[in-house]
Amino acid sequence: MSDPGSISRLDKLRALQEWLDWQLRQTRGRIQQLEAQERQGQERRAPQRQRGREQGKPPVEKRESEKRRPRTFPDWGITDIGVGTLRSEVHRGDCFAAGKQLRAISREQALAALGDGIQACEVCRPDLVLGAL
Repeated sequence: MSDPGSISRLDKLRALQEWLDWQLRQTRGRIQQLEAQERQGQERRAPQRQRGREQGKPPVEKRESEKRRPRTFPDWGITDIGVGTLRSEVHRGDCFAAGKQLRAISREQALAALGDGIQACEVCRPDLVLGAL
């Protein structure tokens, strides 16, 4: 029997849903703000580039923060998870859920590991990408 003063699971889930809806609205609003700022910045830079071309000047170099950084993660990886009984998981190299213990493996090793029954990460789903369902 439930305590009359306790909050039901359904009410808790509804409250969570409302909060998540609020978070989504906030995120979408911030994205719109940043997109508008980006458009304004491009509009301001366009005349400068045009004037530079007219005067025969080379285009302005991108700032260091705007340059694409080289890729620093492997294509595929494997991690040992669990305490006591260790299990392994196969991940895409860019999976945030892999943590810092990701060991780089080749595509063939990832396919072999999945074929041997090693679990695929439920976040990045390497089994779908590799076609190893």
